[in-house]
Amino acid sequence: MGRPAPGTYGSAVTVGLWWLVSRSVPPSLQTATAIGLAILAIAIGIPAATFVSRASRLKDPQFVVIDEVAGQLITFIAAPVCWKTLLVGFILFRAFDTLKPPPVRQLEKLPEGTGIVVDDIGAGLFALAVMQLLLHFTRLCT
Repeated sequence: MGRPAPGTYGSAVTVGLWWLVSRSVPPSLQTATAIGLAILAIAIGIPAATFVSRASRLKDPQFVVIDEVAGQLITFIAAPVCWKTLLVGFILFRAFDTLKPPPVRQLEKLPEGTGIVVDDIGAGLFALAVMQLLLHFTRLCT
């Protein structure tokens, strides 16, 4: 039997990995790095999720977490890296990924790997928007 809430584990591991990667990337390149890694996760994730969905005969296999990797990375685009942004970004992405506000829930209905990954891209974009508002109106990394 697998772990409960594999998406939460996938997001948490992504936060940790992003923190490690950000330590070796100059701040001026962190936005481009987050974008590049998110694009890479999407480019790998859609065909991989399609393959696993077909092989397992499951519409959205919960053990596939590359979609959480992509969405979580999108959340951190243009955000400074500190413990508060990492924690807030994790909470925001998990909330939007769980609640699936419109049109995120509708994106889930796209076929195969596209639907598996694109709804998490939508959740990541919602989390990114809220993160940027918080960064604009508060001092998360001081």
